[in-house]
Amino acid sequence: MQHIITKADKTLIGEITLPSSKSISNRILIINALSYSPFEIDNLSDSDDTIVLEKVLNSNTNHFDIGHAGTAMRFLTAFLSKIAGEWTLTGSERMQQRPIGILVDALRKLGASIEYTEKEGFPPLRILGTSLKGGIIELDGSISSQYISALLMIAPTILGGMTLRLLNQLTSKPYIDLTLQLMKQFGIQHTWNGNEIRINEQRYQPLKFSVEADWSGASYWYAMAALSDQCNLLLKGLRLQSLQGDSYQSEWFNSYFGIQSLQEGNHVRLTKINISEPKIVDLDFIENPDIAQTFAVLAVCKKIPFHFKGLLTLKIKETDRILALKDELSKFGVTLTEPAKGELAWDGAFDQDTATNTPTIKTYHDHRMALAFAPAAMTNSQIIIDDPLVITKSYPQYWEDLKKVGFIIRESNI
Repeated sequence: MQHIITKADKTLIGEITLPSSKSISNRILIINALSYSPFEIDNLSDSDDTIVLEKVLNSNTNHFDIGHAGTAMRFLTAFLSKIAGEWTLTGSERMQQRPIGILVDALRKLGASIEYTEKEGFPPLRILGTSLKGGIIELDGSISSQYISALLMIAPTILGGMTLRLLNQLTSKPYIDLTLQLMKQFGIQHTWNGNEIRINEQRYQPLKFSVEADWSGASYWYAMAALSDQCNLLLKGLRLQSLQGDSYQSEWFNSYFGIQSLQEGNHVRLTKINISEPKIVDLDFIENPDIAQTFAVLAVCKKIPFHFKGLLTLKIKETDRILALKDELSKFGVTLTEPAKGELAWDGAFDQDTATNTPTIKTYHDHRMALAFAPAAMTNSQIIIDDPLVITKSYPQYWEDLKKVGFIIRESNI
């Protein structure tokens, strides 16, 4: 299936109820289970990732296929390693290509019994849940914050607690802060000195909890606001003062594109003022890599050169997002380069000979490819998205929400 997307004008007026935060939902599901909470979580995400994770936690079987859900794979590897029983954990073909060895090695040092059933260092896994014993664990902080969060969440339940020593430059620090702050709300104390996080053995305290709206999902609407000529958009359920690291994008959109954010109760209203466009968009995504695709597509649509840093983890996401951006943005007549490892740049040049009037965007089973490229319909006469239902991984109502503000979406079977 394909979606053919058009928009007749460049106005953005209306109200959108954003999906609840997938990042918070997935962490709260694990924390809720570890606290043996009797309370249901309010406003839990309806994304594929969260549904998969919730299904596993409520399952009566011992074999789990989590599909493309990378967060579920990492969180469950740690969680199941301490739950009595024999478990098998697998996923899609792409998931079986995503490394898990760093996390497995760390868990084994705590006494976990985990085996690879096929390729060393990659899912599927066979896990024999057992009592874990704490100690000092060293972990490369530049690889994936989800490994760190997975270990932190089980740390209070480990005999003697755990000290996590982080090596190299830390990636996505706000996601680690998010994990620790959520744990704190459930009664867990920690200390963070330099590169060491210490969590003593202690009990989670059950808590009624409501999940806020998703700032990663908000990024696509901020991009549409930046591409608009007129904007008055209410994003419902969003909080400017948020635990989510991606909330910092509101500052970037304000300074680079003149998008103003105003808190109105539990919602954020976006408006636009005219400012001089920047000569280059120069950003470091080391703390929020999930919104890098949004900014890359936006900069090309705005015809503004860019230089992005802090993108090391993009190569091991649902797809190699660096390669995917290069390939798909080439259809707009642009050539992206990698000035250094973990960087992506564009000089602002267009090659009309390689540009297509109606680009067809491959999504590579990656929800953020579809989500980030759809706003380009505001500057192209139309854009085609392959495998459009991939967005259910994080934002199931996205296409319906686009229609609410004037996008026209036609389905086409290929």
